[in-house]
Amino acid sequence: MFDSIYGTVVTPDRFFLMAAAALVSGFVYSWIMSFRVRSTKRFFIVSAMIPFVVSAVITFVNGNIGAGVAVGGAFGLIRFRSVPGSADEIATILMAMGSGIAFGMGYVAYGAVILIAMALLFLLLSQVRIFEHESMAADRLLRITIPETLEYSGAFDDAFARYLRRVESNGVKTTGMGSMFRLSYRIQMKDPAEEKAFIDELRTRNGNLEISILPYTEQAHQL
Repeated sequence: MFDSIYGTVVTPDRFFLMAAAALVSGFVYSWIMSFRVRSTKRFFIVSAMIPFVVSAVITFVNGNIGAGVAVGGAFGLIRFRSVPGSADEIATILMAMGSGIAFGMGYVAYGAVILIAMALLFLLLSQVRIFEHESMAADRLLRITIPETLEYSGAFDDAFARYLRRVESNGVKTTGMGSMFRLSYRIQMKDPAEEKAFIDELRTRNGNLEISILPYTEQAHQL
């Protein structure tokens, strides 16, 4: 059952058996992952097809060094043209690709077990309160847009000291064709109920330009 279905030659019936197993397992896997990963319908359709795509590539490239190098270059181009995703989306793709290697080598049972088991394990670990720290759950991402004429170093320190328990600078970037700056901070409010008062005080100092306070995530920080 766990032996490779391929012999010295890949016959059509064995290939289509592998393809059916990879596609069915892929769609079951994506359906399970959709309960925890927040993404679009197209993402889950693509992730369901990845095991078959990878397995087909492995099947036809097997033993051909030149084809393997060409395929590696093609995957590299796809990677650099892709928008960076969340950790959940990256993990979903990596697990689908890993099982595709097993399918491509003819180990259909191993591929299906790896795919479904990893999805169930991901679902289980997502439900368990592990690696969650209450202090980090209170973190927020503060963004302040200021005019280029404002010297931002120390401009908000007294307001930060009054309203924030903790503040950490996450960088500065120009915006509005260089006419404004956007400051990013990782913050924790002393009292979440004072959020509006905090924003009102910041508005009096940044010329009433845009201010936002968002839940802190690595993905939000990169936007």
